[in-house]
Amino acid sequence: MKNVILNITVMLFAASIFAQSGEIRGKIINKNNKNVIEFASIKSLTSHVETISNNRGEFAIEGKINEEVEVSCVGFKTKIVKLKQHITIELEQTQIELNEIVVEANPLNNLSQSVVINDTEKRISQPRSVGHLFKEISGFGIAKRGAYASEPVFRSFKYEQLNIQYDGGFKMLNACPNRMDPITTHVIPEEIEKIEIVKGPFTVRFGQNFGGIINLVGKSSEKGKKGLSGSVEGGYETNGGNLVSGASVLYVANKVDIHFTGSYREFGDYDDGNGEEVPSSFRTTDYSLKIGVNPNENQRLQATWRQSFGRDIEHAGLPMDSPYDDSFLAGLDYKWKNISEKIENFNTKVFYSYVDHLMTNGNRPNFNMVDAQSPVEVTTYGGKAELVLTPSIKSKLFVGIDANNIRRDGSRTRIVKMANGAVLPQPKIFIDKIWQDSELNDFGVFAEGKFALANKLTLTTGIRADFIKAVIKDPADDFLALNNGEIDDATETNISGNASIRFQNNGFQAQLALGRGIRTANMIERFINHFSVGVDPYEYVGNPNLKPEINNQIELSFNKKLNSVQIGASVFYSFLEDYIVPVVNSSIPRKFMPSTPPVVAKQFVNIDKASQTGLEFNLNYRATEKLLFTSNLSYTYAKNKDLNEPLAQIPPFMAILGAKFENKNYWFSLTNRLVAKQSRVSNSFMEQETAGFGTLDFRAGIEPFKNLSLGVAILNIFDKTYYEHLNFSYSNSNTLSGRIYEPGRNFTTYLKYKF
Repeated sequence: MKNVILNITVMLFAASIFAQSGEIRGKIINKNNKNVIEFASIKSLTSHVETISNNRGEFAIEGKINEEVEVSCVGFKTKIVKLKQHITIELEQTQIELNEIVVEANPLNNLSQSVVINDTEKRISQPRSVGHLFKEISGFGIAKRGAYASEPVFRSFKYEQLNIQYDGGFKMLNACPNRMDPITTHVIPEEIEKIEIVKGPFTVRFGQNFGGIINLVGKSSEKGKKGLSGSVEGGYETNGGNLVSGASVLYVANKVDIHFTGSYREFGDYDDGNGEEVPSSFRTTDYSLKIGVNPNENQRLQATWRQSFGRDIEHAGLPMDSPYDDSFLAGLDYKWKNISEKIENFNTKVFYSYVDHLMTNGNRPNFNMVDAQSPVEVTTYGGKAELVLTPSIKSKLFVGIDANNIRRDGSRTRIVKMANGAVLPQPKIFIDKIWQDSELNDFGVFAEGKFALANKLTLTTGIRADFIKAVIKDPADDFLALNNGEIDDATETNISGNASIRFQNNGFQAQLALGRGIRTANMIERFINHFSVGVDPYEYVGNPNLKPEINNQIELSFNKKLNSVQIGASVFYSFLEDYIVPVVNSSIPRKFMPSTPPVVAKQFVNIDKASQTGLEFNLNYRATEKLLFTSNLSYTYAKNKDLNEPLAQIPPFMAILGAKFENKNYWFSLTNRLVAKQSRVSNSFMEQETAGFGTLDFRAGIEPFKNLSLGVAILNIFDKTYYEHLNFSYSNSNTLSGRIYEPGRNFTTYLKYKF
């Protein structure tokens, strides 16, 4: 009897020992060939502690026996297993990724200061444009022209200061000088699987990088199961009577996969919180086709074709509307991996895109005086080739070349009906050159190295050279005269670089990053000729002699995962040289309606010094396995030191508080967005202060049957009347208050069926 009691006591004691947290060791191997897998990520689904496997595939993690962990690695299917001591985990290979620029798990691949946003099924309960997806990302604001045209602003950086691309390198640029048609209008939210963000000039591998890189990653046909699958989906919003519908079909065979997506969107004018109607209607039809071929397990070739057709687009914040806005993109990707012991892979990408855009003022206050039509177009083509070398097990080297070539053209036809308040007996016709048949070409070469200095310490360093050529082929007479009768082709050689050091240890990561990013002047800044492209009533004139602007940035960040808490922060400072701003030039008289104030124009110039500094902070608390509380804070302080005033269009202090409960078949969340007053405004930009505001959104979803999901939302629950600081209307806009107010209370629903 004593022995029985003793044995039971020993067993209970042993069980209690294994029930407690301790160090559990294991190994990760390739299921196909039994080779070890290094840099695989092992993450506890309970405590969220995370570690990686070493060069022998071995790992050690704090956890409990039978605790579930998620094991993932680039090129392998993610797997969830229960821990046991000395476990061997086999991962199954997947096909080759082509679209992503941020790769998780491997510190020799991770990009400095990178963030991945991925919540596809949850965010589509609010079917807005891709630009709208940035609304709740820390550090971001949205520059909005209406419900159709919105694009992200990050810290003090906007427009070409951010390198925005699609599927790891494809680009579609705006043809409209008022940016009615950025890339975020030519890709739909339902098509995006995730958004990758590189904060700052901390990599040289993806083109010119001044303030950051944003990669819109489309849903991948490479991850689909074999055979035929797909989905149909649709949504409705009450505020505007907005309809969204779409379908996706995927066929995967052993060596070939075909992925087709299509959508139709119809948005109406919405009401703000006061019940005032905001003109914002549009219709779009989009489709895309991706065809992939896998000659063997180490190679992949993929062709991409997509088109977008926009119709009857109203821009609440712009002086004209768009009867049509069409685009297409064609691209080809090729990747060959595991070439040899020292050559990890080779990949190349080429693309061609075209945007055809029309602006008219038929519904604007000045139509009785002048009928204006502006058909404009932009062609962009380019590509990239990169070789990934592994000189040793502790180093990786990326070397390559890339190119982007942009050509814009188009003119405005004005039929003048009245002059000095009197109707003309015979209307006069004028042709105004908008882009003056201009080109901007960039050819770049780069090298970036990743070095494992120690088991927990990684160094990243890179250098890049961009060779720029800007050409104006058909200058207007007055623009030519302003530049002494001759405009030579502009050439530049811009050298940029980065260096960062990252420390990782059992759920803690700290990083110090330094970067020098250089951006050449864009076509508006170089070649625009007496067009209103700012918030103020001035005509703007380009400057072909602009120097490139330079961002010298330092950023310190850390992230720590505890049992139920995750905390992270970034502190950054940028010293900006030759920053490009528009200033009043009293020697350039107004060209159109010369007697209407202001009677002089603004011209783009370089200023010597500007700066930005700020911070981002996040704190997440997992109360239970199903309940998560999140908080994100961001603030940017930016100054034009030459003019001794703030830089224009800086997002104000913002806090985003969230709570999400997620069960197996249903989920719901609350999001509270708090935005402070922005009193630091640029007087030279004629910027106005904006009041602070707070909004509360509720979203929920349920999967009543397998493969069927229903999402609902109540947005702006308290029907708040508010506008964002970056939203403003032009002098010829129907929104005479000078602001674009956001939608009031809005009920939305979204239904999706997978097959």
